[in-house]
Amino acid sequence: MKYVVDVNGARVVVDVDGAQATTEGLSRSAELSPTSSTPVRVMRIGDSIVRMIYRRGEGRGMYTLDIDGHSYTVEAIDERTRAIREMTAQSAGATGPAPLKAPMPGLIIRVNVAVGDTVSAGQGLVVMEAMKMENELRAVASGTVKAIYAVPGTAVEKGTLLVELAP
Repeated sequence: MKYVVDVNGARVVVDVDGAQATTEGLSRSAELSPTSSTPVRVMRIGDSIVRMIYRRGEGRGMYTLDIDGHSYTVEAIDERTRAIREMTAQSAGATGPAPLKAPMPGLIIRVNVAVGDTVSAGQGLVVMEAMKMENELRAVASGTVKAIYAVPGTAVEKGTLLVELAP
């Protein structure tokens, strides 16, 4: 079965067939085992073993994983559910510009817009580094940049307002 997995905003498709998991053309043995009545899980991928603490999030397929002192927000849902969710969101139409908030703690690397710029849905607004990966944060709807609070080189917490958009 194929799963679409979003890890702190980065999307990966994972095809699970029994004890084999394939992503980006690379197939490895994979196993997730609980430990005695605790939220700790042991994940084995190929020859690597990782211990993690896992907590269910509020929505379907939402989880928070704590691995080696780092927290990851993960959504893992099957391919069919993802397709239905995306079709439903498209048919609902745009809800207007929403403020861009930090989806996770991280470091602001670059701001790609200026106050007064007109942006379209999906356009990259801010690049931030989190968990040693650069993540481009995008506008969910078209609008005009009203205010910018993100400053390159500064650390931000999850939920910090980065860019305000107006219709």
